[in-house]
Amino acid sequence: MTSQMPGPLAGFRVLELTGEHAQFCGKLMADLGADVIKIEPPGGQETREVGPFLDDQAGPERSLYFWHYNTSKRGITLDITKPEGQEVFRKLAATAGLVLESFPAGYMPSLGLSYDSLSADNPGLIMCSVTPFGQDGPWRDYQTSDLLHLAAGGQMASSGYDVEDVPDAPPIAPGGGNAWHIASHYAYIGIMGALYHRDFTGEGQYIDVSVHEACSLTTEGAIAIYLSTGEVVRRHTGRHASADMSPGIQHATNDGGYINTTRSGSNLNAARIKVLAEWMDEHGLAQDLLDEKYQDPAVIEESGQHFADVLKNFFANMPLMEAYEGGQELNFPWGAIRTMGEIIGDPHLEDREFFVPVEHPELGREFTYPGPAAIYNASPWRISRRAPLIGEHNEEILGGELGFSKSDLEALKKLGAI
Repeated sequence: MTSQMPGPLAGFRVLELTGEHAQFCGKLMADLGADVIKIEPPGGQETREVGPFLDDQAGPERSLYFWHYNTSKRGITLDITKPEGQEVFRKLAATAGLVLESFPAGYMPSLGLSYDSLSADNPGLIMCSVTPFGQDGPWRDYQTSDLLHLAAGGQMASSGYDVEDVPDAPPIAPGGGNAWHIASHYAYIGIMGALYHRDFTGEGQYIDVSVHEACSLTTEGAIAIYLSTGEVVRRHTGRHASADMSPGIQHATNDGGYINTTRSGSNLNAARIKVLAEWMDEHGLAQDLLDEKYQDPAVIEESGQHFADVLKNFFANMPLMEAYEGGQELNFPWGAIRTMGEIIGDPHLEDREFFVPVEHPELGREFTYPGPAAIYNASPWRISRRAPLIGEHNEEILGGELGFSKSDLEALKKLGAI
C-alpha cells in the first residue's frame, strides 16, 4: 500500500473538469497513478462547500467530502469561459491523454472546446463526458440529482420494505451518492477500453456517458426479468428484489444486531439442513428441523417460510457475532449488518491495510482514508497526496510545465482567467 513504485496509470495525464457526477472516476485514476489535474473555476468549485467539514468549521479547504473524492490529484484554477482561459486549456489538452468533464450536455462545444476541436492537434486524445442523460435525446437538458437517477433508473422501485412487513411503504433510495458512483465506474471502464483501443490504433475517441443509462443498466435482474417475462420485481425487506414471494432473511439478534442470511437460510438442501439443525440443537433451538422429513427435497421446497421462522427464533436467542461466525464456520454465507464504527475496526480490513494514513502538511495533521478494493502486486495503488488546495499547482503546471512566465500568470490572474 505504501510502495513508491509507479501505479498502472503512471504517465497518463487527465484533465478533470467534473463536479459530483464524475469526480469519483477521476479519483479512481489518480489513485492508480494517473496525473489527474483538477481544473476548478477561480475561487474553487461548488463541491468544496459540501459538508461535513473538518472540526465542524465550514470552508472551501475543509470539506471532507471534497477531500475524499479528490485524493492524489493536482489542482489548478482556470476560467474556461474566457478566451484567455480557453487558450490555456487548449495548450493543456495538447499534453493530455484524457479530458474528463461533467458539464451540461453541449456546454464544452459551446465554448469551442468540443472533442473534434481539441483532438485536431492531439489525435490520441480521449474525451469522456458524463452527463445526466447523455448528449442527445428528449431528456438531454432535464435537471437532475442523485435521487432522481435512482428513481428514474429503476433502483428505487426495487428498494425498501415489502408489503408484508410495512403495508403501503414507499420505495426507499439507496444512500451515498450511488448514481454518481455507478456512472463513475462505467466511465472508468469506458476510458480503460478507449485506452486499449488507442494502444492498437493510436486513435483517441469520444465517450458519451449517461448517468441515467448507467443506473438503468445496474438494476440487478429487474430490467432483464421484465424484458423476458413481463413481470415486475417486488421489493423484499433486506433481500434481493424478485418477481416471486420469498421468506425473510434479515433477523434480529439478542444484542440489538441484525444478520442477513440467504433464501431460506442458505439455499438449503438435505445435507445443509442436517448440519444447521445439529448446531441449533446444541442450543435447544432446532425445533423440528432434525425430523427426517426435511431430508426430502419436495418437503424442503415447500418449507421455506418455516425455515425462516425457525431461524428467526434461533437468532433472537443469540448475539450477532456468535451467529455470524458460527454460520461461517459451517459454510453458511451469512453476514452481520454492521455499523461504520464496526467497519472501521474490522480486523480483516486492518490485516489487508485497507485504511491508509494521508498527510495534510498545511494542517500539520494526518488523516485516515479508505483504500482500494484490490491490491496490485506489480504497480501499486496508493494515495500520493491529499486533495489539492484551491489553485495549489497553478505555478507548477502552468508555469513550470506549460512555460507561462510569472508575468504571464499575473496577467491571467488580473483578467480573472486563473
